[in-house]
Order: sequence, then C-alpha cells, then structure tokens
Amino acid sequence: MGIVTITLEAVRDIADRALVAAGMNAANRDAVVEVVVDAERDACHSHGLHRIPGYCSAMRSGRVNGQADPKLHDLGPSLLRVDADHGFSALAVKRARPALAEKARATGVAIATLQTANHFHALWHDLEPLAADGLIAMMFVNSRSSVVHPGGHERIYGTNPMAFAWPRPGRNPMVWDMASAAIARGEIEIHRREGKPIPEGWAIDPDGNPTTDAAAGLAGAQLPFGGYKGANIALMVELMAAAFGGNKLSLQVAEDDNGDGGPPDGGNLIMAFDPAAFAGSGQASATETAERLFARILGDGDLRLPSDRRYAARARTPHEGVAVDEAFLADLRGLHGQGKLP
Repeated sequence: MGIVTITLEAVRDIADRALVAAGMNAANRDAVVEVVVDAERDACHSHGLHRIPGYCSAMRSGRVNGQADPKLHDLGPSLLRVDADHGFSALAVKRARPALAEKARATGVAIATLQTANHFHALWHDLEPLAADGLIAMMFVNSRSSVVHPGGHERIYGTNPMAFAWPRPGRNPMVWDMASAAIARGEIEIHRREGKPIPEGWAIDPDGNPTTDAAAGLAGAQLPFGGYKGANIALMVELMAAAFGGNKLSLQVAEDDNGDGGPPDGGNLIMAFDPAAFAGSGQASATETAERLFARILGDGDLRLPSDRRYAARARTPHEGVAVDEAFLADLRGLHGQGKLP
C-alpha cells in the first residue's frame, strides 16, 4: 500500500462516521470534525485524521465524555471558567469564545480557564477566530508528561504548547503555535507508523541515550527545544495552564492515564486582549505599528510570517486534496465499518 489522495469532504465523512460509531453526540462531533478537517486543510496532518483513533478509544474506554455539555461560569469582569464536563475541549472552546471576546472588549483583557477538558488538537484553531475578530490572543495547554528537563531522565512536562495570535485588518491573522518540546508528539507517532527515523534531538530512548528510532523515542522521553530555553517555556506553560488555571500537572495527568491513546486531561488557559485598550490620541494603533514590523520582516529577503505556510496550504488543499497513507485510511474506515479500533 502507498499514499492516496482524498478530498476534504471525504476527510469530514470519515471523521464523522468514526465518531458516530464511537458514541459522540452531534454537538461535540461538529466541533471535533471541524478541527480535524481544518487541520488537514492546512496541512497540519499530525492534528487531523491522525487523531481520530485517539478520540474514539478515549470514548470507548469511558475516560472522555462524548456527550459532554460544557458550561460557562462568570467569575468577574475579566474572568471565565469553563467546565468542559470531561469532554473534548473543541466544544468547550467554541462555546467560550464569544463570552471571552465580549469580556476582552469590555475590560481590555480577559482570561478563560478550561477545567475537566481533554485537548487533542492544534492551538491555532482555537485562537485564529479571536484574532480574525480583531483581538490579540494567547493560549497555554499542558498535557501528560512526556518531556524531560535538560540533564534529567524523568518525564516532567507535557509537550506543553503555547500559541499567540495577532489581528491584521484586511488580512489573515498572524498566528504561531508551537510545542515547547522539540516536536509535537504526533509527529513522532507518524514517523513510527510510517517506519521513518526521527532526527536527533527529538527524543531519548528508555536508557537516556539519544535516538533516531521513533518507537524508542516514544518509549523513552521527548526533549525540549533549545535545551533550557524550551524547558523554561514548558515550565511557564505548566504553571499557567495547570497551577494558575486550577488543573492537573502533567505528572498527575500521566499518573491517571489509562493508556487508551486518547487526549490528556491537562489544563487549558486562554487570554484575549483588545488592541484598542491602550490607544491614545494621535498614537498609532497597535495593528498599524505591527504592520510596520511585518513589512520590514517580509522585505528582508524570501521570508514569511508564522502561519503563512498554513494559509498557502489552505488555498491549495481544496484543489489538490489530502495525502493519506492507504493502510492508515483502511484502519480509519474500520473504525466505523466494523465498529472497532484498528
């Protein structure tokens, strides 16, 4: 078997059928399928169809609630707590975004913490709508521990991603989304599935030795990017998403993990800012000042801004389709055709 090309509509259909068979209700399914399709559309394959088996197994194990009904709790002019009802975070974020945006416009800044949520998708999907609506946004997510602190051997942090989104009037927002690990765990899983070696610096094996074997890296531990620099970011994310957000540490998430391969129930913290909050008479707006910076960056040779690659893929994919490993595609179809995991 090799690589086949399918349409985005086929991606939507495969994901939807698998989630129906696993017991997910319509509201959650609409939110989750949206993030899967958007990930494949933007060539972010590690967060697209690759995640479907994990969604299904997490529901079948009973750890994640496929019927979740997230509730919003107003904690003050700038604060929002979201009880995700032990469901996937996609629906919880979707419901929280309008209230978060309203608070940010009223006070200049707003913070939402998601609790009892299971996050399993790219963070840019959560923030891009806020920036498209004219707000600056940041997000921190911790997960089950899989990353060592430099010089150590124990898994301390999750891949602990963070994301940042900036509005650009008349243009697509500038959004970056990155793990504090050298690479997202899903990328190592894809390398293992396809039998490809991983680059040095991504992971160590169970004995603490550097490895290019994906399976050994998954069994061992991941490394932060840039040594202590990435570890410092992982630590910040851990403190913001877990300690400040009132959620489990990555260590606790790992201790409670049942091995179903699904999303971790770590912490999610979203911050939104109104760029007009500090605007003064005669002062250039925040977005005008930012455009000067972006223009200088783009004028310095053949450079691009964060998210430009995704936007290029977004324009291309509807015509070219999505490349999927044929064996993996057969497994995905088995999720709904036979009602079982591959």
